[in-house]
Amino acid sequence: EVAPTTEGAAEEEPAAEAEATMAPEATEEPAMTEGDGTLPMADPLAVTGDIVTAGSSTVFPLTERMAERYQSEGFAGQITIDSIGTGAGFERFCEAGETDVSNASRAIREEEVALCEAIGRTPLEFRVGTDALAVVVNPANDFATDLTLEQLALAFSTAETWADVDPSFPDEPIARYSPGTDSGTFDYFVEAVFDEDDAPILSSTNTQFSEDDNVLVQGVEGDTYAIGYFGYAYYIEESDRLNILNIEGVEPTAETAENGEYPLSRPLFIYSD
Repeated sequence: EVAPTTEGAAEEEPAAEAEATMAPEATEEPAMTEGDGTLPMADPLAVTGDIVTAGSSTVFPLTERMAERYQSEGFAGQITIDSIGTGAGFERFCEAGETDVSNASRAIREEEVALCEAIGRTPLEFRVGTDALAVVVNPANDFATDLTLEQLALAFSTAETWADVDPSFPDEPIARYSPGTDSGTFDYFVEAVFDEDDAPILSSTNTQFSEDDNVLVQGVEGDTYAIGYFGYAYYIEESDRLNILNIEGVEPTAETAENGEYPLSRPLFIYSD
């Protein structure tokens, strides 16, 4: 399931590929239901206290839906969900130790695992879905429908006008909208488009960075020559007011994200301990 279909995403079970940056325990959970490899269902009526969750804005809709379900099934405590970006979420989970759950649109890093361990926490990883990163333009933009990764890199770095991206495009200045540096979406975009080098996008002109996806959506909606990117869920909510681009000739869909054909697809995670 792709993350925007939030009710289905929670049912997805495939484990993320093991990486050196993950906690060893992230791929194992001893409290499994015997025989089927799934965690036992928690009884909301038996849980006391409050639950604090923070992190990825992309995972936020899924977590919000699960919180609603948990409360509807009898949980009497308060559930707080803060959409502050993956990096900031890990800071609150691994450094301050003030959250119970961390939402992430990238895997936890080795240094973040070490910070967790320093305060006595062992992060456990749960892959909860797959997301297609949506690259969007204003609906009045009738010239850009498909970009290569090379063109996308230009659009978010040195290109001053759309004509610098493609000579057939109009010679109009590009307004760029990007998630902030605390965002796992930013981290993934830099990894996939700039080969992990964030200098080009950070030094680009006429670029607005924000951890709030709504700010990015509104920015692109308000400028004919704007371009932005964020999780697919936010495009779905605003699809009547934004145009989504194909990347390398591939349309972002549930199928192309899940099978890896779409170049900007990524796993989503929730961490607890």
